Amino acid sequence: MDIVSAIRQFNQGREPERLQLKYRKMRSDPFSFLRGSCHLFYEQLPRSGVFKNAPPVWSCGDLHLENFGSYKGDNRLAYFDVNDFDEGILAPASWDVVRMLTSLRVGAHSIGLKQQDAQALCDAFLAGYGGALAQGKAYWVEHRTAHGLIRHLLDSLQDRQRKDWLDARTEFKGGNKSRVRRLKVDGQKALPVSDAQRNSVMNFMAGFAKQQDKPGFFKVLDVARRVAGTGSLGVNRYVVLVQGKGAPDGHYLLDLKAAQASSLAGRVKLKQPRWASEAHRIVEVQRRVQAVSMAFLQAVEMDGRPYVLRGLQPVEDRVSLNGARQPRAEIAHVIHGMGKLVAWGQLRSGGRQGSATADELIDFAQGKKWQPKLLEAADTCARQTLADAATFAQAFDDGAFR
Repeated sequence: MDIVSAIRQFNQGREPERLQLKYRKMRSDPFSFLRGSCHLFYEQLPRSGVFKNAPPVWSCGDLHLENFGSYKGDNRLAYFDVNDFDEGILAPASWDVVRMLTSLRVGAHSIGLKQQDAQALCDAFLAGYGGALAQGKAYWVEHRTAHGLIRHLLDSLQDRQRKDWLDARTEFKGGNKSRVRRLKVDGQKALPVSDAQRNSVMNFMAGFAKQQDKPGFFKVLDVARRVAGTGSLGVNRYVVLVQGKGAPDGHYLLDLKAAQASSLAGRVKLKQPRWASEAHRIVEVQRRVQAVSMAFLQAVEMDGRPYVLRGLQPVEDRVSLNGARQPRAEIAHVIHGMGKLVAWGQLRSGGRQGSATADELIDFAQGKKWQPKLLEAADTCARQTLADAATFAQAFDDGAFR
């Protein structure tokens, strides 16, 4: 496969400035390359055996270490769960699992671990996943049910104040009498918008607000282009500062992100539902898999294109894993928990529009052969990812992605 051509083709039409940020991230290390090249991963995934015959489930599609995190649900409780469903689709249960195992092999160094530690993490993930799936009942992780480093993260969220969070992402403009919050356009998390982009978002939000119970909550104070993630960089995405519960510290931030087709769509053979739009696909898969959905999560349309709207929150964070400071057993416990979360999501969404029932998933989990096969496949995928990352790095340094 011509890696350079495949990456260029996949990213055609994306905004050049943020696309360059994506390419630079992908150049930084193999784990970032893996995160930014989901389409390549599935193009090279085997199509037989456990990858064809595993039961169909509603999948994240882009499962890796960075796509687990905390968030506030629409019931106002903080949860820890899989949190990115841009690639969400009906796919064999093995697909999410092998991508996660590959991310553990490729990304071990990014959390301060040696390559030999990756096998222990893979074993921990499979033990959590297989055990939870065999049990056949979906649970969830929030403050009262969390343990270890995940519990420490959720504990820490209780002390976070909206004011401090807003202060980190906004700044005050104007004099004492006209002092107002505006977004920090720092080139790192936010970039300036054009007049046309600002007007599009303002017009959309004005129409959206009219349909809400409290339209004043959604009055727009400022708009910027949002910089976040890796794989989706270059796709139209905005951070919107709205009135919320009032000045100076009750304002809210919203994420408005263009919805693209899943990069798995052309490779999975399972019949998919006929979604109203790609945004409806993303939102519906997320609602099915997560125990409780994120606040404000919904599919919308702006300028005739599908977008996903959701709230940005002070409680959004990831577990900080650092092999230099944390015992291996604590890190393995987190990975074990992630395996459980994936299984619970598959069970929770089971029996919906072609996905396997709980009984079918239990039967799969009790099989003896699938785990060794997925470990072997993940090793192959990891070696392929490292080779592709090296090819990309050389091409990037030679100017092929300017």
